Amino acid sequence: MRSSSPSPTPSRITIDDVAREAGVSKATVSRVLNRRGELMSAELAARVQEAIARLGYAPSPMAQALKRGRSRLIGLVVADVANPFSVAVLQGAEKVCRAAGYMLMLFNLGNEETREREAIAALASYQVEGFILHTLGRERQVLDDALQRGKPIVLVDRALDAPLDLVGLDNAQAVPLALEHLLQQGWNELLFVTEPIQQASSRAERHEAFHAFVQAHAAQCRGSGVEVPPGDDAALDAALRGLLQRAGPQGRPAVLAVNAVVGLRVAAAARRLGCTLGRELGLVSFDETDWAPLVGPGLTTLAQPTDDIGQQAARCLIERLEGQSPEPRRFRLPARLIVRGSSQAGA
Repeated sequence: MRSSSPSPTPSRITIDDVAREAGVSKATVSRVLNRRGELMSAELAARVQEAIARLGYAPSPMAQALKRGRSRLIGLVVADVANPFSVAVLQGAEKVCRAAGYMLMLFNLGNEETREREAIAALASYQVEGFILHTLGRERQVLDDALQRGKPIVLVDRALDAPLDLVGLDNAQAVPLALEHLLQQGWNELLFVTEPIQQASSRAERHEAFHAFVQAHAAQCRGSGVEVPPGDDAALDAALRGLLQRAGPQGRPAVLAVNAVVGLRVAAAARRLGCTLGRELGLVSFDETDWAPLVGPGLTTLAQPTDDIGQQAARCLIERLEGQSPEPRRFRLPARLIVRGSSQAGA
């Protein structure tokens, strides 16, 4: 029995194939593709178009853009696409880019700081015209690499030491909004739970705002902060046990979580310790998610205007790409408190 050999993979149709099919030069095909066929006869242009249709030729959008001197590509670097914040910002930025005729190229760091320089180099190799950076922000050389490429840069959420546009949340407004609510509900022993701060400016800003609020309301509450590395459930459980012990039988302990990932971890830790959210433990988390209403009695959140943040970042970058050069700007957008059972005493 003879075995049949596999069918050869069809080769990609090229501009040379189109030229041969139409009986014209490559230059003629190129003029038609780039809408510069006004100097040739209608018959010749039609012959080229027919050859393109017969062969199913599709020119490379990137190659055509580069011939015109523009790639129309924008590079977006996000710290962790598993974080709902990153996904929502991406969606907002993509809306504005698409409407303006640009395409986004995404590079996900996966919270690995060693990949930041790789991200800049990889996106630059595709001739992106500018960068939107939601990076980990721990290595100055990464920013220097991006700046040396002479491309416009807009920062999202995390400030870096450079005169660049920044779009993010107004943390000085958001943190008191959450803590005032907790105090109104009777929670008075407060704990701010964050992933390691390590120069991530948004975490540092929330940490500072938390302690400023506690100091200003010392007669009504006590508070402390703890950094818990990703995946370290033992450290998180110990932090919550300490919170419950400090509160004692008369206190009302509550947590402010730095983001949705940490908020979900706190909810899981509370369950491991036998605490019911809204009863033995209050909880408010940054970032609204689809699953927030489903966690325990419902998770109270500080909803970031993530779609607006992504859109504003893209608008800032496109303005610079189109020739505008205002002084570096800071856009701080307000949070919105969505109250659910996790922060309502006796829920």
